[in-house]
Amino acid sequence: MAGTGRNILVIKHGALGDVILAQGPFQAIRQHHGDARIVLLTTRPFAAFLEKSGLFDEIWIDERPKLWQLSKLIPLIRKLRGARFDWVYDLQTSTRTNSYFRFFPRRRKPGWCGVAKGCSHPHDSPLRTKIHTIERHIDQLKVAGIDDVPTPDFSWAMTDISRFNLPGAYALLVPGGSAHRPEKRWPAARFAGLAAYLEGKGITPVLIGGKAEAAAIADITAACPSAIDLSSKTDFGDIASLGAGAKLAVGNDTGPLHLISAVGCKTVVLFSAASDPNMSRPRGRDVTVLRESNLADLPLEAVIGSLDLGA
Repeated sequence: MAGTGRNILVIKHGALGDVILAQGPFQAIRQHHGDARIVLLTTRPFAAFLEKSGLFDEIWIDERPKLWQLSKLIPLIRKLRGARFDWVYDLQTSTRTNSYFRFFPRRRKPGWCGVAKGCSHPHDSPLRTKIHTIERHIDQLKVAGIDDVPTPDFSWAMTDISRFNLPGAYALLVPGGSAHRPEKRWPAARFAGLAAYLEGKGITPVLIGGKAEAAAIADITAACPSAIDLSSKTDFGDIASLGAGAKLAVGNDTGPLHLISAVGCKTVVLFSAASDPNMSRPRGRDVTVLRESNLADLPLEAVIGSLDLGA
């Protein structure tokens, strides 16, 4: 039977949005394999967060060495070989992780669910590159005999956010995104206008982001001094808890929006032509997508008109 074994490896490197979208599949793999030993191979930013999920017995950090970095590559090869995995779920399915299939000796290759050439359970659906990440994972796991992928549960991620002393009614604004993809950002001036609108409705804007968003957040708080700046003050668990308590969230196509929407927050996510919401939009109970080829052309009024400020 596909997908059986006592020693399991799951591969998922990131980024944050991809890790959040993989939560349901992670749960499905654990459910399918019961008390088997399951190891997650991921990257350093997500290791401590995913350890809290309780879905994995061990978490290994993949530093993703280059081919010429033999001092790092050879130990990784030895570790993978030495673990004698019965089964591997490659949920990353990148050129890199496909190469890991070749690390295993020909006569001791584990069952492998992915897209590596020659693997035992290839996901070769022609729709693979045309469907949302969630549906792609669901379809891939069916190849391994896993038919039930549950709704993601992030209850394990919640932290105590009382230290932020937030008001009863607040909205999350996420004005950032990849530093090298400025075309995926709605202008900070529009976020500032949105913050002022929300403040006028008795809803306190709460801003989250990192150092890359410092300039945008400074502009927003200058225009709306009542906004609360939590940039560089939150971890992934805090973001989950903030999302669970917020009336709504508005942000660019970026990782935190995936986590915020996944915990049930009403979410409006802004897409440019740089990415396709049909392939990668955040999922959750109440998600609205607004798309404009150039986000500079998306008017404030359109975003305000999409908001549901009800209970």
